[in-house]
Amino acid sequence: MSAAAQPRTPWIVGVSGASGTPYAAAVLRALLTGGHAVDLVVSRAARLTILDETGHSLRDAHWREDLQQWLEHPLDAADLRYWPAGDLAAGPSSGSYRAKGMIVVPASTAACAGIALGLSKDLLQRAAEVNLKERRPVVVVPRETPVTRSHLLHLVELIDSGAVVLPASPGFYGIGAKADAQRLIDFVAGKALDAAGIEHDLLTRWTGHLGTRPT
Repeated sequence: MSAAAQPRTPWIVGVSGASGTPYAAAVLRALLTGGHAVDLVVSRAARLTILDETGHSLRDAHWREDLQQWLEHPLDAADLRYWPAGDLAAGPSSGSYRAKGMIVVPASTAACAGIALGLSKDLLQRAAEVNLKERRPVVVVPRETPVTRSHLLHLVELIDSGAVVLPASPGFYGIGAKADAQRLIDFVAGKALDAAGIEHDLLTRWTGHLGTRPT
């Protein structure tokens, strides 16, 4: 089968309602810049967070226009699909839907609990559960701090189910004490992409040279 005839197999990106939507934007930009097909699911709570943190709305009927403004990234040639979070009949809700895996960024404690317990309260939770049961890569990026015992137990459940739990904890090596916010955001986004096995150039890697520190 020629490369042109290969079936579309996207990465699914789920954005939940936790603070930290710039992490989602960085992951999306890196995937689209790398030429990856992307399916996007944004929870209802995440829409409010995006509006609060960036001033941008994300509307189902105008999602491409709104997303381009939020990401500040051209989407004309992007292989991108948007699925409303309330659409439980959408493609990513089924294990037979082709996907490479899923990144949930940022992941609220409610989203983590719903995925860990298999609640499938919306398409984001259902898609993550589907990718776990199909043994595809699933990276979950929780940001909330501090955490309760129940939060930790849900994260352990996710790890036991095969997910990579990657807290939004930026490193400062190769960046410096006066790092700007975008470089710290890109560090976390880069680690999430690393965990999914996706090539990128978002972060400075440890080389063993003096003056830098490993993770």
